[in-house]
Amino acid sequence: MKQLLKPSKRLLWWLATLTAFATVLGIFQALNRGPIARLDGVFWALVCVIGALGLLDALWLWRLRSPRVQRHLPGSLALGRWCEVRLTLEHDLRRSVALALIDHGPQGPGNHCDVEYLTQDTVLRPQRNAQLTYRLRPTSRGLFTFERIEIQLRSPLRLWLSRRYLPVFSSARVYPDFARLHNGQLLAVDNWLSRIGIRQRQRRGLGLEFNQLREFREGDSLRQIDWKATARQRTPIAREYQDERDQQIVFALDCGRRMRSQDGELTHFDHALNACLLLGYVALRQGDAVGVSTFAAQKDRHLAPVKGAAQLNVLLNHVYDLNSTQRPADYSGAIRQLLIRQKRRALVVLVTNLRDEDDEDLLGAVKRLSRHHRVLVASLREEVLDEVRQAPVQTWQQALDYCGTVDFLNARASLHERLTAHGIPVLDVRPAELGPQLVSRYLSWKKAGTL
Repeated sequence: MKQLLKPSKRLLWWLATLTAFATVLGIFQALNRGPIARLDGVFWALVCVIGALGLLDALWLWRLRSPRVQRHLPGSLALGRWCEVRLTLEHDLRRSVALALIDHGPQGPGNHCDVEYLTQDTVLRPQRNAQLTYRLRPTSRGLFTFERIEIQLRSPLRLWLSRRYLPVFSSARVYPDFARLHNGQLLAVDNWLSRIGIRQRQRRGLGLEFNQLREFREGDSLRQIDWKATARQRTPIAREYQDERDQQIVFALDCGRRMRSQDGELTHFDHALNACLLLGYVALRQGDAVGVSTFAAQKDRHLAPVKGAAQLNVLLNHVYDLNSTQRPADYSGAIRQLLIRQKRRALVVLVTNLRDEDDEDLLGAVKRLSRHHRVLVASLREEVLDEVRQAPVQTWQQALDYCGTVDFLNARASLHERLTAHGIPVLDVRPAELGPQLVSRYLSWKKAGTL
């Protein structure tokens, strides 16, 4: 435990008073006026008294044991959501102790958060516990580590302050905002999907996978009749089908420099991560397997597709500390690695931010990938581009901005059209709309049996 002793305002005020007294005494001595001897005795008496009191007060404070502090922090936090951190203090002294407490925030690069009520004053009653709380709101993902708490103890005469750093280690993982995903389990999937803006298309036919036999109902197609079962039961029996299950979805997630663009509080990368988790949740509920493969990251990661409700937690733990980098996206290398790792046919969702200069590299790589897998390219579009395009043009600078934006969007749309012409579907969406758009496209393909 590191301890730093410093004088309080009261002690400094006393010393300032002594200094003023000494100044007046020096003036009297210089002018040879006043009761110099009597004032000199009073001055030295005050010096001895204040010095003795200050020394005893400092010695008492130095030997005072620090209270025991425990930090109660949730093991998992959601990005952008407020949570409560509770601090418990206890001591064994027979007198009250006044202190101020500051919890030093998460240590390490990239650990950013907003806090409320971080610095607090309290009085510890004899042999009683005290509890303090403050609010924490993570603004970045990753592993947050809290290593120490700073307290300031006051001496009995309030002449000294002792600043002490107590080692109190805690850690918490900051995940993407998964609260919406788990809250969705409280309602039926269809109602939940429609509530967040997803619309399912009307089914045009039958499913692809046999589910069960049941009695023929009004509205069933004659093609559903199982004639052998009908002959045995001597009543019309129909086959019931369901959407094909046990399919695989792999997210190819771009972690490069283009995903560092920011709309609002979240970067494009955070929006992409939330959208992938949303689609992963829906796909796992549909009985499909979900995996992820990253590229242009500090260290590329790959999680093989697995089905089951537990896969969502595995997915969260796999990507919670991912961040975008300054590296350019190497589409050819990423797809080459994905083809090596993913042998079974799957729906590959490539989430990135396309530019017109990606034409040759991207088109060849995606065409090679589409020979083995079903591919969907999700290209994020900056919201500021739509704002500039829709804003009224009144000045010369606004006209230049408008022309540049339209030229950029036209070049980008041209790349999307070339991909579409080669049979590669493209989603050109703003980051906040990516999740519902991905789920709508997945469900429509699922119903049509084109995955």
